[in-house]
Order: sequence, then C-alpha cells, then structure tokens
Amino acid sequence: MTRSPSYVHGTSATPLIGQTIGQYFDDACRQYAARDALIVRQQNVRWTYAEFGEQVTRLACGLRRLGLQPGERVGIWSQNNVEWVLMQFATAKAGLVLVNINPAYRRSELEYALNKVGCRALVLSPSFKGSDYLAMVADLAPELAASAPGQLHAARLPELRWVVRMGDDATPGMLNFASLLADASTEERAGLAATAATLQFDDAINIQFTSGTTGSPKGATLTHHNILNNGFFVGEAMRLGPDDRLCIPVPLYHCFGMVLGVLACVTHGAAMVFPSEAFEPLAVLEAVQAERCTALHGVPTMFIAVLDHPRFAEFDLATLRTGIMAGSPCPIEVMKRVVAQMHMAEVTIAYGMTETSPVSFQSHTDTPLEKKVATVGRIHPHVEVKIVDTNGRIVPRGDTGELLTRGYSVMLGYWGDPAKTREAIDDAGWMHTGDLAVMDDGGYCNIVGRVKDMVIRGGENIYPREIEEFLYRHPKVQDVQVIGVPDAKYGEELCAWIRLREGESCSAEDIRAFCDGQIAYYKIPRYIEFVDSFPMTITGKIQKFVMRQQMKEKLGLDEARTA
Repeated sequence: MTRSPSYVHGTSATPLIGQTIGQYFDDACRQYAARDALIVRQQNVRWTYAEFGEQVTRLACGLRRLGLQPGERVGIWSQNNVEWVLMQFATAKAGLVLVNINPAYRRSELEYALNKVGCRALVLSPSFKGSDYLAMVADLAPELAASAPGQLHAARLPELRWVVRMGDDATPGMLNFASLLADASTEERAGLAATAATLQFDDAINIQFTSGTTGSPKGATLTHHNILNNGFFVGEAMRLGPDDRLCIPVPLYHCFGMVLGVLACVTHGAAMVFPSEAFEPLAVLEAVQAERCTALHGVPTMFIAVLDHPRFAEFDLATLRTGIMAGSPCPIEVMKRVVAQMHMAEVTIAYGMTETSPVSFQSHTDTPLEKKVATVGRIHPHVEVKIVDTNGRIVPRGDTGELLTRGYSVMLGYWGDPAKTREAIDDAGWMHTGDLAVMDDGGYCNIVGRVKDMVIRGGENIYPREIEEFLYRHPKVQDVQVIGVPDAKYGEELCAWIRLREGESCSAEDIRAFCDGQIAYYKIPRYIEFVDSFPMTITGKIQKFVMRQQMKEKLGLDEARTA
C-alpha cells in the first residue's frame, strides 16, 4: 500500500487578518477598553486596554517627534518591562521597524546588530544582570558624552543618532524615555493617524537576530501580517478569550514573548501579566496566584524550576488552564507534573522558528497527553509544511527528512543579505528550516534532530560555528570545534574542543575569561577540552557525532529523556 506523502496544509474557516498591527491594536483597545490589558508587577503597572492604548499613542507621537520616519530602524535592548511592550506597539503604529536586541549581547554583538540594519535610534535599559548597557554604549560611542541628544555622530555606529535611556537618571547625550510619553497634541495625533493610514500589512515591522552558521547573526525581517496572524492563531489553539490572564516569564526580545505572549493576548482581549524582568520561579508562583492567571508560557527548564521550587506547595495555582511549552523537547514526566500539579490540563506544545513568525505546528487544548510529549502537534491554520529528502523530494509519512514551511508566516528575508535569504527560501516560497522531522498518518509532527549542528540550551538556539569563529580570535587557539552535549537541566550544554598553537599552553579558565563580556553568557562553553586532533572522515570532514559520543562517555552524560 502506498503511504501518504509528508505534506500538510492548515485549512481554516477563519480568514487571515488583513490589518496592520496599529489598526488591529486600536480596535482591540476600543473593544476591550475597560478590561485589564497590561500588568507589570515589578514596576507596579496595571493598565486597562484604554489606558494602554493612550500610552502607546503618546509614545508613537514621541518617536515621530524625534524625526524618525516610517521604515527606519529602532533598536530595543532591555529586559522585560513596560517600556518594551509600549515600544512594540508604538513603533508599529508609527511605521518604524523594531529591532530586538538580545539582553545577553555584549559589545561586539551590539555593534554588529546596530550597524547591520542601520539603527537610527536605540532605546535601552541602563543595566541588567551584571551587564552595564550604558557603559557598553559609551565604549562603542565615546562621542555620545559631548553630543546633544539626536546629534550623535559615532565612528563605530555611523547610522545611530538617538540613544534613549530608561530610568530617571540623566546620561550625557541621551534622552530619557519618560520624555517621549508627554501628552501628544491634536496635531501630532492627526499626523500619526495620517501616517498609519499609509502603512501596509506587508511592511517590515520587526527584525530579530538569529545566529548563523557563518558566525554572524542574521536579521530575520518580519511584517505586520507575519506576527499579528501568528499571534492570533497561537491564541486560538489555546482557546484564549477576554477572561484569560496570561503569565509571561519568557523574554520579550524573542518571538515567544512578543508574539506567543503579547500578540496572542491583544488579539483575544486577554490580560498580559509580567511577573518579573527575567524568569524567576518564585515570581511566577506569586504572579499566578495573585493575578489569578489562567495561562502560563515557558520552556521546559522554566516549568521544572517552578515545580521544584521549595515553596511550590504554598501557592494556589488552581486558576491555571492552558499555556505553551516550547523551545526544546518536553520530558514526559515533566508534562505529567505540569498537568497534575499545576492544573494545566490544556497546556499546548508549539514548534517554529523566528523566520516563520514563529509557529508552524502546535498541539491543541484537547490533544492527548501522549501526543503532546511525543510530537509538536499539527499544522497551524493557513500554513503548509512538507518534509523532503536530500534531493528535495517529499518523503512518505513516517520517513525522516528536512521540514520546509510555506505561507503567510514566512519572513520577508534576512535584512541586507539576499544571498542568505535565497539559501533559506527557495523559488517556490518554501522556508528551509534545517530541522529533521517525521510526520505520522494523523498529521502530527515530531522533530528528531537538526540538519546542521545547532545546539538548543534551555530554549536558546546556539550555532556552534558562531562560537568557533569567536574562539578563533584567541591568539593561542589553532583550531576549535564546538558541539552540544546532553544536560539534565538545559537539555544541552556547549563543549569546545580546542587545538592550541605549537608550544602554547592555556587553561579552560583562560578561554572562559576571553569569552566573558564579549559574547552572551549562554554561548560560553561549559566544557573545554584541549586536544591534539579531531576525529575526521577520509575526506577530511570533522565527525562531530564522534566527538559528542566521546564526551558523553568521558563525562558520564545521558541524553535528556523525552517520550
């Protein structure tokens, strides 16, 4: 009997939203005016949709007051806070492109990101988790100290003109964020509305950096249409409604926070609850109980940390119903505990990538438990997926191949990088994910590996090549290979095999010190091995799977157990 091909198309009676984010947001703020919209516990912010909408309008007018024009890029470098959420919608209303900058970035990564997309303005938090953002910007742009706000001309950041800082303190050359929230005049509001009327839903609205195998992050460019619709259909799969209250401990700089969290809520009139500026298990427990949250997002490691918190039993989580667990495979025992101990019988699993806005597959509230842990669910509405072999031919159901996605969710491309865009999106519009997958007869999909050697550490996608390129800069390093090895807490940890130059000596501590402050903490290898050679094929290709197996045996590591 011939097996069905590994192709699915998410048919739906619900049409795609044909509006810009600003248009949809304004309608939502009118429709749900008196309902809770945004609760940011660490800042004592509690706004209704009407209040939230007014603050967004003021900020959009404030950004326009700086002379920023539709299509120009504005970076945001911050932990989760009210300012981040305001920027997400204010930039959309003003037609500006919001550039998400990872809070863990350091100087070299910040410099690359700002220059790659030509940011005209940067909004930043003063500091976060030991990272002094103000000092890093001052180091990259010493000209700032003698510049009037908006007049920056920095040799290393040639496009940047405005730096806007959060907080009450003043910094030379920078504008304070609060000044952008001044009441807007009738004329300014009319000007904003006139601009909004010219925007199209296929316009670029967001750039998110993804690590690349070449060592340089790529700027995935997303539209209103991409992320507004994906947020809507994510919320539909969770059966979100105006009575729901979603706890969002995942980062806003990532699609998980700003699309699966914020946009899923706004498209359903639900309340957004931010428990803290970064994930803290106790803050999540406190927020869920105090705010009577009905939904919770997180990667598996977050759910584990909440369940294992010593005070877990003190909190009443009975209001919880649904949410999303995504980012890495969920161990079956963890899923059972989430359902039984956190009352999340309707929790969903989602799979996607930044380049597809992000979700392509998601389980539903009524998906059987065994399917929630063994698969990433079924195809999303209005999205197509096929699984192909190395020749690009669709494989039968049950066979492994590369997952390709097509539809409204596929990005415009990588900013300023047509060659990389062509590598990722083929002539027929299919996005090549690089993930290996299997589809069953019911259309459920299981992600079984990566075509390339991407490492997923606690939900963070890390490409070894980027770390290798950085370590090559060390004067004592002759050659380096980075792999992922199993880890009970994070799913995977980084391991670097390093071959030193002739006659040199170096310690693991020296390598880590070289990385510290230059690359994000999660990209610093936990394990460092000094070797004389690498396992290779006869043709000279490095056999990373052999390295991985050797490290598993040496360190006594087991694969993270999943169903």
